[in-house]
Amino acid sequence: MLTDRTRRFRRIGAALAAASAITGATMSTATAAPPAPVPRLELDRYLGTWHQLAAVPQYFNLVCARDTSAVYGLDARGDISVHNSCTTWGGTGNDIAGTATVTDPSTNAQLHVSFPGVPTQDRREGPPNYIVTALGEDYGWALVTDPARTSGFVLSRTAALSPEQWGSVRSAIDAAGQSPCVYLTSPTTGGLGSIAPLCTV
Repeated sequence: MLTDRTRRFRRIGAALAAASAITGATMSTATAAPPAPVPRLELDRYLGTWHQLAAVPQYFNLVCARDTSAVYGLDARGDISVHNSCTTWGGTGNDIAGTATVTDPSTNAQLHVSFPGVPTQDRREGPPNYIVTALGEDYGWALVTDPARTSGFVLSRTAALSPEQWGSVRSAIDAAGQSPCVYLTSPTTGGLGSIAPLCTV
């Protein structure tokens, strides 16, 4: 007899497999030019706490079961401090600290994010790997991806978005050259409680 935990992991595995298959197809047909950043990112307005409401699955996020968030601030060098955290499948906390450096001063919307001690992500300087490609009204939500479109994050100031806001997010994902189907929802206290392709929500 299957336990609730086993059923949950099977559902998550199926969602990840579907997203991975779609991701492979999408990446092979993506346009060569990187996604366009927003015309201008006001860094002081971008700082603070963001909730992850959906994301393209990444190996470093698999430990996170719910309530994934990022807190951005300013460090002593004037770069952006990054503190990511989440609740794991075992109910414990998990967090990591890093740095984001602006690589495109004309827009401030392309950054290089690094995490000390993490392979391939431990160099403080480098090419952009974090592009803010869309922003909601009053910086209420943000869509972030990378030049190759292999990652994607829907960030929000609140734990939930309205149906109209989700519609704007899906349109922004399409405009960035991705498919909402490669994004999986991120369970959040006060928001969506399940993991599913964003195109089905």
